[in-house]
Amino acid sequence: MNGGAPRSPDGRFRNTEAFEPRGLADVLRWQWQARREQQAAAQPTPTQAADLDFLARNRGGALAPAATWLGHATVLAQFGGVNLLTDPHCSHRASPFTFSGPQRAQPPAIAPERMPPIDLVLVSHNHYDHLDVTTVQALARQAGGPPLFVVPLGLKRWFARRGIAEVVELDWWQTERLRGVEVTLTPVRHWSSRTLGDRMASLWGGFAVLAPDMHLYFGGDTGYSPSNFIDTRAHFAERQSAANGGGFDLALLPIGAYEPRWFMAPQHVNPEESVRIHGELGAKRSLGIHWGTFKLTNEPLDEPPRKLAEMLQAAGLTEQDFSVTAIGETLRLPPRTSKALP
Repeated sequence: MNGGAPRSPDGRFRNTEAFEPRGLADVLRWQWQARREQQAAAQPTPTQAADLDFLARNRGGALAPAATWLGHATVLAQFGGVNLLTDPHCSHRASPFTFSGPQRAQPPAIAPERMPPIDLVLVSHNHYDHLDVTTVQALARQAGGPPLFVVPLGLKRWFARRGIAEVVELDWWQTERLRGVEVTLTPVRHWSSRTLGDRMASLWGGFAVLAPDMHLYFGGDTGYSPSNFIDTRAHFAERQSAANGGGFDLALLPIGAYEPRWFMAPQHVNPEESVRIHGELGAKRSLGIHWGTFKLTNEPLDEPPRKLAEMLQAAGLTEQDFSVTAIGETLRLPPRTSKALP
């Protein structure tokens, strides 16, 4: 379970299960289907003004562990004495080009220059909707110095070419520590590529972030793989016993970009699978991300929350277990408590 990511004979990374990224013929078939089945959202993605005053005063969770959805897979989490940002993307397009590619349906809740000082940035993989060069460069220029970027194996070189040196690479199950906060890269089912020639050349993953006041899980981008999430729960079982405060206090799980299933299932979960992951992780609470921002797949932008509500009802769960928020909304959480003796 803890041996790191497998590789193919040519050194490229692989998933724990058989996985082959879709070829050109499948992409063209999907695009043809998407044009025929195009559906517009009935409602815009809900947004609200971010509470910048609270976020500034809540440096590192000083007032309460908190998570603010900025859009897509970008979340500002404050706990453990650090301000943490996931998959930084605040640009208008998720594309290598400024003139074409998926456009942001709603602006990011906070532009990089208005964010509180970011201490730690987690990058799950190198796809354009999860790693944006303009946002990364803005974070690296923030007042007070750049944050620490924690990335999967093979991505440090990408940052170095852009003059960013505060980067740590991790293999699956490896851990980095920053001021008492532990960050572990965990397996998920996905893939990587930014150019025609670098497919699977860098790793991908989720993150488990453990601090005294909160345990956070960030799923990044993933298809459903029961072994990955069951293994993640088992890996932290001792640290998350009932005496030690229980499971993940908050899991950030993708719920969008899932249709059509014949094309997307290997790489993107749907809401039903996200609810299953919530249970397999043993999370106390989950927040749905990776929806409502970029039109990447066939389902309308506003469908994932509706499907999530249906799946929660079928599973006997409520919004107190797994919910969504407006872009810009802050979810405040009670501090984690441990019953273990010192």
